[in-house]
Amino acid sequence: MQSFAQLFQDLDRTSSTSGKLVLLTAYFKHTAPQDAVWSLYLLLGRKQKRLIQRRTLEEAIGQVTGLAPWLVQESYAVVGDLAETIALLLPEPIVKIEAEPLHVWMEKELPRLSSLDEQAQIELLSAWWKSLDRLHRFLLIKLITGGFRMGVARNLIIKAMARAFEQSETSIAERLSGNWPVTAEWYEALRTPAVGTQVAARGPLPFYLASPFDPELLGTESATDFSIEWKWDGIRAQLIKRGSHIALWSRGEEVITENFPDIIAAAQQLADDLVLDGELLIESEGRILPFSVLQTRINRKKPSTKILAKHPAIFLAFDCLEHEGRDLRDHSQRKRRQRLEAIIDRAPATFRSSPLLPVSSWEDAARLREEAKARGVEGLMLKRWEGTYKSGRKRGDWWKWKVDPMTLDAVLLYAQAGHGRRATLYTDYTFALWKEGQLVPFAKAYSGLTDAEMTELDRWIRAHTIERFGPVRSVEALRVFEIAFEGISLSPRHKSGIAVRFPRILRERPDKRPEEANTVEQALELIHGQAAFVDYSGTRIGMK
Repeated sequence: MQSFAQLFQDLDRTSSTSGKLVLLTAYFKHTAPQDAVWSLYLLLGRKQKRLIQRRTLEEAIGQVTGLAPWLVQESYAVVGDLAETIALLLPEPIVKIEAEPLHVWMEKELPRLSSLDEQAQIELLSAWWKSLDRLHRFLLIKLITGGFRMGVARNLIIKAMARAFEQSETSIAERLSGNWPVTAEWYEALRTPAVGTQVAARGPLPFYLASPFDPELLGTESATDFSIEWKWDGIRAQLIKRGSHIALWSRGEEVITENFPDIIAAAQQLADDLVLDGELLIESEGRILPFSVLQTRINRKKPSTKILAKHPAIFLAFDCLEHEGRDLRDHSQRKRRQRLEAIIDRAPATFRSSPLLPVSSWEDAARLREEAKARGVEGLMLKRWEGTYKSGRKRGDWWKWKVDPMTLDAVLLYAQAGHGRRATLYTDYTFALWKEGQLVPFAKAYSGLTDAEMTELDRWIRAHTIERFGPVRSVEALRVFEIAFEGISLSPRHKSGIAVRFPRILRERPDKRPEEANTVEQALELIHGQAAFVDYSGTRIGMK
C-alpha cells in the first residue's frame, strides 16, 4: 500500500490540476496492475462495503489508548474526521513494517474483518495499528469504514489514463463506464487500445453533460442554430438494449433496472441493439408529476404492483446513441434526432420524445424560459444542430438555460463544524423560518459563502453560542440569509412540514431584522404556486 499512500499524500498536498495530472499519469503508467486497478476503483469513488461498525472502532481506540469515550468524542468534534482523529490519537507504532501491497489489503486482509466477532475485530485492528505509521492507519480506517474519498475529478483520472496508455480520452471513458471487474487482467486489457467501440453490454456510454448557459451566445449565435427543448426535472438515464439484454443506467452509473420494471417491459417491443438517452418521469392521467413523486419510485428497489399502477413511469427520450449496432455519437444532433423520431414513432406509449420548441429568436427562447416554472420544468436545453454527442462536460454544443432558483430569507439557528479542511471552522449551517411565532428549522446549507465570509461567520458563531449539543452549536437568532433552492415540497418528516432540494446560501441580508425573515406559510405559497403537473396531449408529449 506504500505507493498508493504516497499518491494519496502527494495529491492531497497539491491544488494544481496540472500537478495532479502529472502524478496520476505517472502512477497509472508505472504501478503494478494488481494494485493500480484497486487504486482506480477507489479514486473513482466506487461503492465500498463498510466492514466494521463505528462503535467497534471507538471501543478499539479506547482499549489501545486508554482514553475515555468522551475525550475521543471531543477530539472528533475538533478534528471533524473519524479516521484522522483515530490516526492522531494512536501512539507511535511499536515495530514499523512495510505495509502489504494494496491488492493484498483489499482482497485478503480487510475482508477478514467481516467474519470476526467484535472482540476479534478489535484485536486484529490493534495488531494492524501497532505496525503501521499514521498515514497508513488513516487510509486503513477509511477503507474499512467505506469512507474513502479523494476528491479527484473523474475527467482528470480519464485524462491521466489516456496519457499513460497513449489512448484517446473517449476510449478510456467508454471502457470505464458501468461495472467492470477489479482484476489485474482487466487492467492489463485496458492498457491495450480498443478495437472499434468495444463497449460491453454491461454498462452505459459516457454521458454528455450540458454547460450552464453562456450569455455571450445571445450576441454571437443564432437561436435557430440549436434544437431547443424543455429541461425536464426527472432522472437522467440511458436505456440499453443489446440483443436480449435490457438495462437502465442512471447518470451516476448505477443500475436502476429493477426500480423501473414498467420501462423494461415496454422496452421489449423496441428494436434490438439500441441505446437511448433521456429522462425518467412519472405520469398520471396524461400529466407529468413533480420530482417529489418520482422519489417514491427511486427509493424502491422492487416497486409493488400498487405503486406501478399509481405512479407509472415513462422514458422521455432526447437522443439516440446507438441503433442497429451502429454508434451514432459522431453524427450531428440533427441526424440523431431524425433517427430518434423514427424509433419513437414505432415505440410503445411508455417511450416519448422530448418535444422541440418552436423558437426562431432568442426573444422567443427567453419568453419560453419564463414559462418554465409554471410548466413544472427547470428551464431550457439548447443543443447545436450540427454538434456531435461528446462525453463529459464539453462546452460548446449543449447548454442548460435554467430558471432562477426559488429563495427564502431565513434565520441562522444552528452551526456545526465541517469536515476535512473545514474541520476547524463552523461551516455547516441550519436555517429557520417563522411558524406560529417560533423559528423552526427548514434547510441545511454549507455552500455559497467565500472563505473570508466563512471565517468571519465562524468567529461570530463562537461568540454568540447559546448551547452546545455535541458538535452542534445553537446560536443567537440574529443573522438573516437568503437561501436559494431548486424545488420545494411538503414533508411530514420535517418539523417545518416542508423540504427543499439543493439548498445553498445566496447572500447574507444585513438589511433585514430576524423578525422580517420569511414564514412557513410563505414557503407553502411557493409550493402551491408550483405546477402540480406538466400537461401534454395525445400519445406524444407536446406543448400545452
